Amino acid sequence: MVLPIAGFIIYGLYRTDVQATFDGRLEKLVNAVAVDAMAGEGGLPSVPPNRYEPLFEEIHSGWYWQIQPLNEQDTGRRLVSQSLATGQLPSPKVDGVKISETGSRWLNFDGPLGVRIRIVEVIDRVGHKKDGIPYSIAVAGPVDWLESQLATFRTRLATALTLAGLGLVVVTLFQVRFGLLPLRKIEQGLSDIRTGAATNLEGDFPVEIEPLQHELNALIRSNQDIVDRARTQVGNLAHALKTPLAVVTNEARDAKGTLAKKVTEQATIMRDQVSHYLDRARMAARSGVIGGASNVADVVAPLVRALERIHQDRGIKIQVTCPDDVLFQGEKQDLEEMLGNLLDNACKWAESTVYLTVDRSGEASGQSRTPGRLHIQVEDDGPGLNKEQRKRIGKRGMRLDESKPGSGLGLSIVTDLVQTYRGSFLLDQSEHGGLLVRLVLPAI
Repeated sequence: MVLPIAGFIIYGLYRTDVQATFDGRLEKLVNAVAVDAMAGEGGLPSVPPNRYEPLFEEIHSGWYWQIQPLNEQDTGRRLVSQSLATGQLPSPKVDGVKISETGSRWLNFDGPLGVRIRIVEVIDRVGHKKDGIPYSIAVAGPVDWLESQLATFRTRLATALTLAGLGLVVVTLFQVRFGLLPLRKIEQGLSDIRTGAATNLEGDFPVEIEPLQHELNALIRSNQDIVDRARTQVGNLAHALKTPLAVVTNEARDAKGTLAKKVTEQATIMRDQVSHYLDRARMAARSGVIGGASNVADVVAPLVRALERIHQDRGIKIQVTCPDDVLFQGEKQDLEEMLGNLLDNACKWAESTVYLTVDRSGEASGQSRTPGRLHIQVEDDGPGLNKEQRKRIGKRGMRLDESKPGSGLGLSIVTDLVQTYRGSFLLDQSEHGGLLVRLVLPAI
């Protein structure tokens, strides 16, 4: 944008300068003609010697001079240059053109052969007397000469600015490609940290980038320190609470009566609540760790083998669709816990087959594309659940069928983990007849 604007300004300044030079030349010629022609004797102008412009002698050259009485009724003498021949120049004064600051008048006109000319006119009298016949002394020059000068300059200016622009583009590309290379190294380093391939931002950077490197590494270390302290406090709290609760529970069980029974009941509830919230704190601490990444296929394979072995007496098979390069952005233990609970529940209720589908885009599960998210579906061909049952089943400790083994905490644990990772959890009806569980989790 700067180059065209600069070119426009430069061209405008040059045009003004060339116009002033051209007009100055015409004024110089008309004053010279007036001095030589009006110095004659006998009250009539004389033919000025052609010592100013050789083109005055070339017919229709575009350069003309003309001397004629200003008023038609005056019986003065009319003189013209050889180049004008039988042509005639108009008088700017007669045409009503106002006088300029230099005492001359200007007019652009189509001259002989239709060539555009610029006329300058001064008024003078023979012998420069005040009472003499006023004469119009006019000199004209071709506007084409002015335009040719401007066209030549315009072409050169455009060429120079184009070359300058191309040079600037090359320099800019070079600067972006090589000058910003350290930032690309930082981008790759942060990507390695996020995926777990590195723990710090390493490498040699320019002095301007080194403070950023140090601050990022300090931020990563601070984050890790906070997580470590949180884990330590959670562990300390677990020991501090569980031991007194175990003592109270054991003492109450040994005692008799309604009070002992009530204490045992409430202590059990307290123990479950403590375990629940300690688990949530542990999950929150793990999810905040920078660089946690787990390969989903590596987690799925051993789970599938173990569950098929556990349910081999019922002939349960697990069909898996999972790319080898899909990464879950989180702790491996959390992914194992979520998939283990979902697959175990599905195997308990399935007639013969459990279906596990994993993909990054959501296309395999029929969902809209969500970049950077991991989509997991677990389905079975069992009896399934109706809408009311699906609403109730996610509650902690809720079991719809006491004939199946379990504590009723599986889906509640999955829900807590999904919320910790800011994902989504959905129960629906599977096309295979049983329950469909859909998870959306962060991916890399």
